[in-house]
Formats: sequence, structure tokens, C-alpha cells
Amino acid sequence: MVGPAAGGGRGVIMPLVKICGITRVEDADQAAADGADFLGLNFWPGSKRRVTPETAAPLVVAARAMSATVQLVGLFVDQSEGEITGIANAVGLDLVQLHGDEPPSLVAALTTRGLRVWKAHAVMGPEDIDGLAAWPADAHLLDAPSPGRGGSGKTFDWALAEAAVAAGHRVVLAGGLTPANVAEAVARVRPYAVDVASGVESAPGVKDAAKVRAFLEAARPSTRPR
Repeated sequence: MVGPAAGGGRGVIMPLVKICGITRVEDADQAAADGADFLGLNFWPGSKRRVTPETAAPLVVAARAMSATVQLVGLFVDQSEGEITGIANAVGLDLVQLHGDEPPSLVAALTTRGLRVWKAHAVMGPEDIDGLAAWPADAHLLDAPSPGRGGSGKTFDWALAEAAVAAGHRVVLAGGLTPANVAEAVARVRPYAVDVASGVESAPGVKDAAKVRAFLEAARPSTRPR
């Protein structure tokens, strides 16, 4: 779903879309049916949207039954290599997202085990962008700083994300995105993907079907109703 100009040029951008913080079967089913590229499952015990391997299993089954292409992303915060790989294998994750203070060595170790890794970064200034190359990740998820490690509904300075894309990094843009602002974010930043949790919810972990559809339509210009 990424257009040829993604990450460079000025053509139409078709970013991939991740709906994060899925906790209910009906939400996994609906988001996959509506064309989400990634569904995020949060395995951090401190999250309001936490799932366990047991509660995640039916979500994965529902998503894969609805879409042959949807990918499941497991979110972890400062958890061990063994815990991450164990859950990834048990649940059948396509990607893992590290959202804590994990060192580059953990990203490298997980990659060696055959896992695709996104590293999340709380972006406060240019120094955070300058340091991205230290992590050998498949993509860098840029988010606003928050005690809850994402899902805060807060944005950050998109000029910093623009700088990361200009430097050649594969960027997943997160932080305060909603159906109302995602089109502007995509046009400005031109990211590989966009990530949303609270911006399409009626309560933490409870997705609003109309907001999910509106977000997908706004993020991808060619899918908007004519």
C-alpha cells in the first residue's frame, strides 16, 4: 500500500496503517476487514490495553480469518529477549515493537532470531533523530513522550519526523493521530506507515468502528469517497 514516492519525491503517498491496542475480537475482525495493514497487540503489563498470549490468540485468529495480508505486531516494553521471542512464537506475531529503553543490542539479537523489529522512540528534539541509526531496526516508530509508552493522544513536532524521513529512515509516525489530522501528517511527513490507538477509540482498548474507517480513508487518499 506504499506508493512509489514514499520516503522521497513529491507524489501521492499511500502509507501503511497500523491500528494499535486491539483488545477485542470484534475490533480485530473489523479493522482487518476495513483494510488495516497492521494490528497492534500490547503485551506490556503496564498498559491500559494489555493482552496476554491467551487473550491475544482469538484476536489473531479473527484478524487472519478476515484478511490474508494483515500483519500482527506485538508491543513490548523493556521485556527480556526470551519473553519477547516466546510470545512472538506462541502467538504467531509478524513483527515486534520495542517501546521502552531497549538497547540496540536487543534489536540485533531479535533480528538474528528472524524477527522483524520496529523500535519506538519518544521524540523530544533533534538529538533523538540523530541517534536513530544506532538501532538496526526494520523501522523507527516516532511517538510523543508519555508515561504510558504511547496511546497518550499527544502529538510531537512533525518537523522532526520530516527530518528523519529526509535522512533516509523508514518512519512509522505515531502520537496524537486522528481521522482529522492524519491526512495532513501524511502529506507533511511522508512516512512509511502511520500508527493510531486512542485516536480511534471510545475508551482505552475499545475501538470505534466509524473512527477506524474514517482514519483509514483519511490516511489513504485513493480510498476516500468521491
